[in-house]
Amino acid sequence: MKNHFQISYVILFIFFLAILFTSCGEKTDRELILELMGDIGRYAEKKDINSIMVHFADDYSDFEGRGINETQDMIKGYFDQYRGIVINMLSTRIDEIKPMEAFIQTEVALSSGVAKVFRKLVRFSTENYRLKIKLIKKDGKWLIQYAEWKYVGFKDLFPESLNILKKLFPDVF
Repeated sequence: MKNHFQISYVILFIFFLAILFTSCGEKTDRELILELMGDIGRYAEKKDINSIMVHFADDYSDFEGRGINETQDMIKGYFDQYRGIVINMLSTRIDEIKPMEAFIQTEVALSSGVAKVFRKLVRFSTENYRLKIKLIKKDGKWLIQYAEWKYVGFKDLFPESLNILKKLFPDVF
């Protein structure tokens, strides 16, 4: 009987350790979403359209009614038109996370082609955009289901985005 209790405690202890190590190693949804935004920025700088598009849901649409194929064509057209794309991911605010969907706002500073050369000469030239994105979770992976974006002037940036720009371009601010 005593041996039975010892075995039960050992099994319970092993089970506890397994749960502890499994839960400690998993990233939170917040971490996964922030990582996703950073990954997409890096893929865009490399003009890696395929790596970008795998993060879109099959039923994706944007605020102008473009679906996934039209969005892919739009991004490809931008990549074909501009050289030297530089994307500085500024801040991402997570407005709401539910088990299967999330709503975020992320800001980016974008420069490309001649603007990149101009930025080096003058030390600063970007276009800033705020994206409002709806994400859905499918098979444990966050995917972009809806997006809208607009140009944002410096005075309208999130304070944390402006702080990032100040660190990137200290001579300008």
